[in-house]
Amino acid sequence: VFILIEDFSKAMSQAGSSQFQEVIRQELEYSMKIELDKILATASSNELEHTKKDLEGFKKLFHRFLQEKGPSVDWGKIQRPPEDSIQPYEKIKARGLPDNIASVLNKLVVVKLNGGLGTSMGCKGPKSLIGVRNENTFLDLTVQQIEHLNKSYNTDVPLVLMNSFNTDDDTKKILQKYSHSRVKIYTFNQSRYPRINKETLLPIAKDVSYSGENTECWYPPGHGDIYASFYNSGLLDNLIAEGKEYIFVSNIDNLGATVDLYILNHLMNPPNGKRCEFVMEVTNKTRADVKGGTLTQYENKLRLVEIAQVPKAHVDEFKSVSKFKIFNTNNLWIALSAIKRLQEKNAIDMEIIVNPKTLDGGLNVIQLETAVGAAIKSFENSLGINVPRSRFLPVKTTSDLLLVMSNLYSLNAGSLTMSEKREFPTVPLVKLGSSFTKVQDYLRRFESIPDMLELDHLTVSGDVTFGKNVSLKGTVIIIANHGDRIDIPAGAVLENKIVSGNLRILDH
Repeated sequence: VFILIEDFSKAMSQAGSSQFQEVIRQELEYSMKIELDKILATASSNELEHTKKDLEGFKKLFHRFLQEKGPSVDWGKIQRPPEDSIQPYEKIKARGLPDNIASVLNKLVVVKLNGGLGTSMGCKGPKSLIGVRNENTFLDLTVQQIEHLNKSYNTDVPLVLMNSFNTDDDTKKILQKYSHSRVKIYTFNQSRYPRINKETLLPIAKDVSYSGENTECWYPPGHGDIYASFYNSGLLDNLIAEGKEYIFVSNIDNLGATVDLYILNHLMNPPNGKRCEFVMEVTNKTRADVKGGTLTQYENKLRLVEIAQVPKAHVDEFKSVSKFKIFNTNNLWIALSAIKRLQEKNAIDMEIIVNPKTLDGGLNVIQLETAVGAAIKSFENSLGINVPRSRFLPVKTTSDLLLVMSNLYSLNAGSLTMSEKREFPTVPLVKLGSSFTKVQDYLRRFESIPDMLELDHLTVSGDVTFGKNVSLKGTVIIIANHGDRIDIPAGAVLENKIVSGNLRILDH
């Protein structure tokens, strides 16, 4: 059925009869089923079982995609969350810790979302293997943090990595280097779903292979896939059998997402005796966070609302810092027994995110995804905890990398903390231009990382390099126009400076 997705939406909205809509839907689903059966027929006997599971999961998502049209929230039903549904972290910390904190820790599993590649930073392979501090990668720091916990409290907190088909092989190779560390490491794989042609709404893959020219035909369907994949892997049941009760889930590139004993204690020993099945760490929005998902009250449940779900007329309102003051850090604490119960009832409800992509050859495709935090409304007794900004330290770009590599942070047992020498706790705003996007270009342009303890704002654009031991203070803007080059000399101190034009330091 060759039908443009826009035309499909239009036809759906204009169609007088729901019968007509149903016919189109059924034809699209039938065509999809035929294509998926063809793909499944190319699977070898050892691929068959997991490919079948993946395609079944995809079929359910595609069915829902055809049913649901338009923004998935009714703006009129959105309310501010009740006072007690988002607790300040200070209140939770004030309860202190019990003497038996080790026995509480032994009920915890740390899960890191490790499906992403380093392509946005110009790196090949898993993002978790990019060096972020003193040659340590994201994965090194994670293992160091958990090892430190296990040694300090004589506990056995395991690390679970949710890999994707993009990151699994490389990650498994590197895991051998931790074989003597005091952390048990497990992995499981996200599903692998077919990308679909935006015009025909059919898969672009012709067979199950995903190497060579077929790499672009498949995608991992977002971190909302964790519930089904974790359950299907058998690991969820094994951990429950070992007496584990909660997982702490976070993105592997969020260097602020360390195990917090106060939150864990609040979960295991709730003040009112009623345990939470799901806790989302939120933090206060700044102007830089206007697109982050926010927690609202919706139909008497806490609900995560993402910008993609907001009707166009209300996007500015959604972005306002005064109305929606917090956003989701994607640090989540979830009860294992609740995941098992909901997964078995097929009762985890997450909105579909339609992610449009243009492939290298110019073909427009869409991939259907879900987000892990969106499931909050399916769990009982959910809670938001408003945590300090220091628990949200994501490294998405080389601008973020510059911050975490600098003397703004001290590294201790795998954890980064803001240096005590910085007089105010806010993080400087850093914007590095396109010449710095790729990690190797970025590293080449800094002979050493500048002193940034007194920096408020840095903007760098164009062909700029930094010598050794440069100090940046206040607001510094460095702009090399097209064709010009600026070399900041070794030992330079730039305080509230705008540097532009052409500055070549040949000898000094």
